[in-house]
Amino acid sequence: MILGEIHDNPEHHRLQRVVLESLAARGGPRLLAMEQFDSEHQAAIDAARASGADAEALADAGHFDRKGWGWPLYRPLVQFALESGWPLVAANLSRTEARALVADPGRSELAPAAPSVRGALERDIIDGHCGAAPEPKRLGGMVEAQRARDARMASVLKERSVLIAGSGHARRDRGVPLYLAADEVLSIAFVEVEPGMARPQDFADAASYDYLWFTPRAARDDPCS
Repeated sequence: MILGEIHDNPEHHRLQRVVLESLAARGGPRLLAMEQFDSEHQAAIDAARASGADAEALADAGHFDRKGWGWPLYRPLVQFALESGWPLVAANLSRTEARALVADPGRSELAPAAPSVRGALERDIIDGHCGAAPEPKRLGGMVEAQRARDARMASVLKERSVLIAGSGHARRDRGVPLYLAADEVLSIAFVEVEPGMARPQDFADAASYDYLWFTPRAARDDPCS
């Protein structure tokens, strides 16, 4: 299962915890994977946990970017893993690996992306840069880094796993599910309701997920203003 979020929306994280608690109540082993931890720090996270670390110490061991990710929003999820006894898995590509791919997309070990996937990822990246397109080679590297992130996250998911990640990574058409068999993952996206858009059919990307979970919008400044 992937619980795709908008990173700065507190309601999305509250609901993620609700889902995790519901799954835990059904019993059986589970695993919590998180985009917010880089996989290179897995051994340090495991060692800290074996020593009885609390959520704060686990964040330190995993080099959690407290400011960039907004640690108070994610602390309850890490605390849940501790309280429930679920393994905590660092799911993301390391920054070093990502930078290397951006600098040299030829280093990618993935099969070439379908043109539709590459084009969609390029649009996502350009939109994320407020419409400013990076130069072509860098854009190609950024696409490969994004694909590598998704592939890495897919590789850590096992049966009865839950992945916490941005909603873009939850997309079946170009995210983590693309690197898994269709029946291996359930994709849920938390979606902010916009004026005049309150039904699944109002959202152009609705078909990219198995389920949409509508929430209020978070208050935020326009990053492109």
